Amino acid sequence: MALSENILDVTETTFENEVVLRSHQMPVVVDFWAVWCGPCSMLTPMLERQAIEAGGNFRLAKVNVDENPNLAIRYGVRGIPAVKAFVDGRVVAEFVGAQPEARVALFIQNLVPSEADKELEKAQALLATRHWADAEKAFSEAFQADDANPAAALGLVKAQLMQGKGIEALGIMNRFPAGSEWAAAEGLKPLATLLAEVEQSDPDTDENSLSASLHQAARLIGRGNIPAAMDGLLDILRQDKRHREGLPKQVMLALFTLLGDDDPLTREYRNELASVLF
Repeated sequence: MALSENILDVTETTFENEVVLRSHQMPVVVDFWAVWCGPCSMLTPMLERQAIEAGGNFRLAKVNVDENPNLAIRYGVRGIPAVKAFVDGRVVAEFVGAQPEARVALFIQNLVPSEADKELEKAQALLATRHWADAEKAFSEAFQADDANPAAALGLVKAQLMQGKGIEALGIMNRFPAGSEWAAAEGLKPLATLLAEVEQSDPDTDENSLSASLHQAARLIGRGNIPAAMDGLLDILRQDKRHREGLPKQVMLALFTLLGDDDPLTREYRNELASVLF
């Protein structure tokens, strides 16, 4: 009787389907072993326990190198036990020789997404499909659970900005956690600053027509009318390319970042922006 449906023996015939292709759905840890190998008999039960405890978060595939020598040659196995982790069809981590169980557990832990990682992936999916309010809620929960997570912080900022919530977004930006996402957040700051300014302003107190137009563009962003907002920003730039030290241009660049390079609006209005500026 099998220990788990996620623990199986694989051969040269089944390896492609059960390891390489399956690794596009979940991580697959391959244990290269042999009957005569003493260290293998210590390591394999540790890997099996990890697979059972993981409850389906990864698959353990066992390869008998004596019966499947071509697999050992293909993946450069020169000593056993050899453990190789596959994700998206390629080896992403490995080790050779018996290891203490704590190290084996850490190896698996670094490979398998945590519950927090899974929740963050769901939030990213909501952001990608432009469910801004739902994405904000999901990222907010992730950020509250770990306020040192820059990916959660950036996702929350993006969701807030696309709803016109500049004040809240600036609050996060001003205490943004360290990480590579910091630069992306800085690029969104002009938009957050403008949205926050509009949230705190009285529409009747705009000093001149360009300021009024800029504030109206920000309000349109908050309402989700991005094309009209971009049209307004372009009109401002046609009249004064240096208005507010180039703030309309910076806001448009931030919108391109939020929409993504492949968005039709980004492609259309990036060309429009270039024609106005150059």
